[in-house]
Formats: sequence, structure tokens, C-alpha cells
Amino acid sequence: MAIVNVTDQSFTTEVEGQGVVLVDFWAPWCGPCKRLAPELEALDAEIGDSLKIAKVNVDENPETASRFGVMSIPTLIVFKDGQPVDKVVGLNSKDALKSMVGKHQ
Repeated sequence: MAIVNVTDQSFTTEVEGQGVVLVDFWAPWCGPCKRLAPELEALDAEIGDSLKIAKVNVDENPETASRFGVMSIPTLIVFKDGQPVDKVVGLNSKDALKSMVGKHQ
């Protein structure tokens, strides 16, 4: 499954449905966010068939970032069946993210 870009308008449709979704709150000017991107791509390549990964640009979509209390980026939130169930802030490895997501699958 490809990584999808989500907006304030599409968040409910893309994220708050059934299954597990990992949401990356990021911005283009954020160095750690840029370093996280290849880790997310590797995670998607490895387990993308059982996990949806969504990216929310906090500069373009402040409503969603505010709704989930995103104060620092990158912030990654795991949603299960539409509800936030786990959250981590900062740069993480593919393996750390895989472990976090695995607890909710």
C-alpha cells in the first residue's frame, strides 16, 4: 500500500476507518522529518499490505495537528479502528516503528 498524503478535509475518510493506520505529522522544513521519510518508506515496503501509512503536513493542515495535540514534529500516532492508541515524538527507526505498530495489529 502506498503512503498517502492526508489533509484536514480527508483525514476522517483516510484515517478514521477500520484497521491500523500510522500517521506521520511532519513539515517540509523539519530535518528529522526528512530523515524519517526513508524509514517510513522501508516500513511500507515491508508491512504495507497490513498497515496504512498517512502523512499530514502540519503547516498545511493545522486543524488536524491541533486536534491531536501535535506540539513537536515528527509526531507519529497509531490509529486503530479510528481511535488513537499509541504516540511517539521524534525520529525513530523502521524497527522501532514496526514494533510500535505490531502491538496494535
